[in-house]
Amino acid sequence: MRARLIYNPTSGHETMNSNVGDILNIIEKAGYEASAYRTTPKKNSAKDEARRVAKEGFELVVAAGGDGTINEVVNGIADLDKRPELAIIPAGTTNDYARALKIPRDDVVEAAKVILKGQKLPVDIGQAGEKYFINIAGGGSMTELTYEVPSAYKSILGYLAYLVKGAELLPRVSPVDMHIEYDDGVFDGKATMFLIGLTNSIGGMEQIAPNSVIGDGTFSLIIVKETNLRDLVHLIALVLNGGRHVYNPKVIYTKTKKISVHANDGNRLMVNLDGEYGGDAPMVFTNLHNHLNIYANVDSIPLKAIDTSTLSEKDAGEKIIEEEKNLDDDKKEDK
Repeated sequence: MRARLIYNPTSGHETMNSNVGDILNIIEKAGYEASAYRTTPKKNSAKDEARRVAKEGFELVVAAGGDGTINEVVNGIADLDKRPELAIIPAGTTNDYARALKIPRDDVVEAAKVILKGQKLPVDIGQAGEKYFINIAGGGSMTELTYEVPSAYKSILGYLAYLVKGAELLPRVSPVDMHIEYDDGVFDGKATMFLIGLTNSIGGMEQIAPNSVIGDGTFSLIIVKETNLRDLVHLIALVLNGGRHVYNPKVIYTKTKKISVHANDGNRLMVNLDGEYGGDAPMVFTNLHNHLNIYANVDSIPLKAIDTSTLSEKDAGEKIIEEEKNLDDDKKEDK
């Protein structure tokens, strides 16, 4: 079996450059003939390479970089009839998808070792027009934050760069008049933003979509209605306090398989796909159920966050045993 490591040498603190050899050795220990491709500044470098090796019949693509690199690789293989399996090595700033899969985010070599465990999950991805996303889509003033953080800031400051830019952006947040249709309803009016999630990890936090389930065939849709600065600060506090924002009257929170969005009155509504600009609305978002097979640290993902019907009988049994053990341990600690 053949595997291609596609890595971004500039992601995060440029940690990949000195670890490529160790990572290739790990991939080979997992039973693959491994090779590497270093992305270039050329547009779609990671996407084009992923597509090329997929068409050549490679069984595994390992995407190493930030959320943008992973998104590119996914877009390279998503529309193919025969798609390779995927592994992720987080080397970026927020690494939302890796957080959801419980892949180590502070050591790229340890992240590669997840492949050795042999645990995989069939996961959903989203289709947005002719493009694809694997973790999050959105629109509105707040979702434009990622476009305004320079790469140099992200390399030096990491996630702090987003917090600094976010504090600067908050006073400029203004609602957009938009029309959103989803499985169980319609929203028509002014909204600060909408978010479409495939996991519970969005923007470095795990409580924005608290009941999101990996691989269940649905999106978590969040619509934040028209808000002022004070409302936004309060909602952020509720997010940090156990995801209680979903009960706030300023928020619509639901599960849906399909969403269509357009701006009213000729307003521009830019769409964010996995942290990158993905085009302007109108746009239709469709959930592609169990579209990719991906290596994950299944042992560490909470049972409630996985569609257990997608697990092998062996993995599902082990997960249930592990969860019961953890519950017993918690009860003993409480006593």
